[in-house]
Amino acid sequence: MRSKLEEQVANLLDDMGIEYTYEADKLHYVLEASYIPDFKIGNVYLETKGYFPPEQRRKMIAVKKANPDLDIRLVFQAPMNKISKRSKTSYAKWAEKHGFPWCAYYAIPTSWLK
Repeated sequence: MRSKLEEQVANLLDDMGIEYTYEADKLHYVLEASYIPDFKIGNVYLETKGYFPPEQRRKMIAVKKANPDLDIRLVFQAPMNKISKRSKTSYAKWAEKHGFPWCAYYAIPTSWLK
């Protein structure tokens, strides 16, 4: 058991002769939210990122999953920065892994701007 309260409830159920399982099932859920991209050029969305913390990375994956037909591209301040001190993965590698086109802010391809 993970907590004293869970242990107390388990003991109560045991004392009552109630059969149960503990943490037997994994239930999936979706949190609904909205997202406002930084820039829209034609049908292309540009999201600019300096620091790119885990919660924002999760959000971008969820946005892509919920909107698979949208063209969302990432513009990084420092694309070779690592996603964390303990990781070998850079922002650029993360973007590639998750199917986001990316560039550095000082080198936005002109083809993205048409």
